[in-house]
Amino acid sequence: MKAVFWRSVRALAAISVVASMSGCAEDVDEQRQWMEQQRRTARATVKPLLPPKKFLPQPYESAGTVDPFSTQKLSVAIKQEATQPNSLLAAEMSRRREPLEAYPLDSMSMVGSLNRQNRLYALLKVDKLLFQVKAGDYIGQNFGRVVKISETEINLREVVQDAAGEWVERTSTLQLQETGR
Repeated sequence: MKAVFWRSVRALAAISVVASMSGCAEDVDEQRQWMEQQRRTARATVKPLLPPKKFLPQPYESAGTVDPFSTQKLSVAIKQEATQPNSLLAAEMSRRREPLEAYPLDSMSMVGSLNRQNRLYALLKVDKLLFQVKAGDYIGQNFGRVVKISETEINLREVVQDAAGEWVERTSTLQLQETGR
């Protein structure tokens, strides 16, 4: 009895599949006709490309002039600025440079401080080297002079150019860097 039931269910399923497929065949034919009609009526509209502009090479005529980005030109301008009276650079240009002026401030880190003979020194780490710095020493590339040292920071006075090209003083600080062990 069960076998007969399952055969009839299978037959019924097969009949329903065939019936639904025959309905799809009509839809497929209808879709094909619609696609053919659309292909016939659709027209591609492509704008023609414009011809390329003609390139006219120009000779470089500034080869003999001074390069505006030349370091030589910059050093001449700084020296001229330093020769003017009341210039902040006048005193800076006449003194001897110190070793830590070769490094930018952002490459330095304060790693400690020490007190020797009632004078406070800061310990600076630069390129895996350790330096002792006291008030009055110069560090950094902007004529930075150490004004004050505390146990946790170094206060500097720097001479920098502002947006108008004038040399002005600004203060900067290097703070003690905690190192993870």
